[in-house]
Amino acid sequence: MGKYIRMIIIALLASAILFPQVTDAETSVSVSAEHAVLLDAKSGRVLYEKNAYESSLIASTTKIMTAIIAIESGKLSEDVKVSERAIRTEGSSIYLTEGEKIPLIDLVYGLMLRSGNDSAVAIAEHVGGSVEGFTYMMNQKARWLGMNDSHFENPHGLDGESHYSSAYDLALLMAYAMKNETFREVTGSEMYKSDNRSYSWKNKNKLLTRLYDPTTGGKTGFTKKAGRTLVTSAEKDGMKLVAVTLNAPDDWQDHQRMYEFGFDHYETYQLQEEGFATSNGERYYLPRDIFYPLTSEEQKQIDSVFYPALSTVDPHLAGVRHFQIADQLLIQTPVWNERPYDSFVGEWAAYLKRLTGVVPWST
Repeated sequence: MGKYIRMIIIALLASAILFPQVTDAETSVSVSAEHAVLLDAKSGRVLYEKNAYESSLIASTTKIMTAIIAIESGKLSEDVKVSERAIRTEGSSIYLTEGEKIPLIDLVYGLMLRSGNDSAVAIAEHVGGSVEGFTYMMNQKARWLGMNDSHFENPHGLDGESHYSSAYDLALLMAYAMKNETFREVTGSEMYKSDNRSYSWKNKNKLLTRLYDPTTGGKTGFTKKAGRTLVTSAEKDGMKLVAVTLNAPDDWQDHQRMYEFGFDHYETYQLQEEGFATSNGERYYLPRDIFYPLTSEEQKQIDSVFYPALSTVDPHLAGVRHFQIADQLLIQTPVWNERPYDSFVGEWAAYLKRLTGVVPWST
């Protein structure tokens, strides 16, 4: 089988695993937000949503994208020379001065903790060569991540006609970014002091600093048109969740309500273990571990169904395994007659790593 056909199979099977269908979950939670979503970061399952797929203004939650691109650039130790354009950017600021030289990593902290718009422009010019070049990188990254209802026109989030995203897209972005160790360290820091400053920057994320102990990171945002916007992450008992609210007058409470709903109603179960398994006297290879959040009632009802593959697809592919409740598909995964040959496994692993954020996409 040619490489082109193999990659088509990899893409189809990977998408079947990574973008599972979602059952109707309980919705006994109320939020003030116009748009909201609660996402299980490991599986991608939406546990709660309210107008989550509609595009909206997103204000400074934009900076999550700016930060992860800067971190993945490999330039964090480089000094950035601050331009006049950066210091003249309107809105929130970390008070950079023209000609100042400051490490890129410090700018990322200033971006995420204090929401510096001047920091966003300085980062964009250094990493992307220009604000316009960096914005192109942001939109490329969004497409790679499957952020289908998003478009960026700046690195800071000031309102623009073609600058928007959705609650769901921002949740995808945050789940991806939280797989990066440096991003987790930055967004999870309560304070940071740059050697260029005589004082420390304190994180504006009150969920992290004082309101909700399971919080692991996030980004605040506000403009008059966008209203209050907030993206956060939290972890409890091994379950990692991401919450997003857009245009939410009571966003701190909204996030706590959604998290408590998720942690109270769902538990992560292992549906499949990677390795060889025997069924009806036949030996099969299951390519990966699968963990999925379920309510206690769903856990009692979930079933797995095997669908044999057409013999013309690939002689190594036995079929597809569906995990479902009644006729509602939750997630599906390939089943192999034997462990695929090393080159196929390598292509499969590399594709999954990029899609799931284990390693960054090249830019």
